[in-house]
Amino acid sequence: MIPFSIAGIQMPVSASHSNVALMTHKVDVLMSVYPWVQMVMFSELCAYGPLTVHAKPFPNLVEDEFCDLARKHGIWLLPGTMFQKQGDEIYNTASVINPEGVVVGRYHKQFPFYPYEYGVSAGDQFLLFDVPEVGRFGVSICYDMWFPETSRTLAVRGAEVILHPTLTATIDRDIELAIVQATAATNQCFVFDINGLGDGGTGRSIICGPDGRIIHQASTGPEMIPIEIDLERVRRSRENGVLRLGQPLKSFRDRKVDFDIYDKDDPLPYLQTLGQLIKPTRLTMQHIKSALQDDVATREQQST
Repeated sequence: MIPFSIAGIQMPVSASHSNVALMTHKVDVLMSVYPWVQMVMFSELCAYGPLTVHAKPFPNLVEDEFCDLARKHGIWLLPGTMFQKQGDEIYNTASVINPEGVVVGRYHKQFPFYPYEYGVSAGDQFLLFDVPEVGRFGVSICYDMWFPETSRTLAVRGAEVILHPTLTATIDRDIELAIVQATAATNQCFVFDINGLGDGGTGRSIICGPDGRIIHQASTGPEMIPIEIDLERVRRSRENGVLRLGQPLKSFRDRKVDFDIYDKDDPLPYLQTLGQLIKPTRLTMQHIKSALQDDVATREQQST
């Protein structure tokens, strides 16, 4: 058994003022009640909410506060994400801090939620880090998980736990819960998906194990979610299969197919027919008439 304790904190997030003091208070309370916890993580954009006006260069004084907090309690800390200003660009950035209060890595969200996360640049690097004598962890942020290539890359590089801060305040939360389960099963790993409240989401954080089953699903109120996991479960799943059945990582390793859709020189003409990546507009009568005409023309072609 290789036990490790991770606590997700699902808390109210405001976009009108800093949430850092509340985050610090939550960790202080958590560590008083659950002193055995070894890692703490928050939701996406927890510190300041989802407005890019709060973007800051990194490193910064807020990140320094989180480093002090990690050092104070001797914990690994992933304080959600913050918008990072880097030159003329803004990134959605997660910092990983070790128990000595040192930033061991920063990850830029690879798939900003376009067209809604307007003005945020996409990252192009992965972040994996090792907890000594425990295992390998990977970081993914919110919409990244809708692209299975991101989680698969972490898994094939050895990630046994995926830490996934998210900010979901939309009606697709049920879909995301299913994606988390599928991600855990197909990559045979633990997934900690922590959502915020208020301006930071609708809650319902979820933790799944390497067989895809739910370990805990939060409600829609504030919660501290301390979970002790056994990383040996990941290794047994990857050796013997999900529920001793499918072995997806081994099959992926042994595949004969090359996925040509990932060839950067492939024009992928079908995708070019889908239109621009913009917000949908309100339907007008002209749109409806045009759609009906196209439908009639298609039926006529099929009948000849």
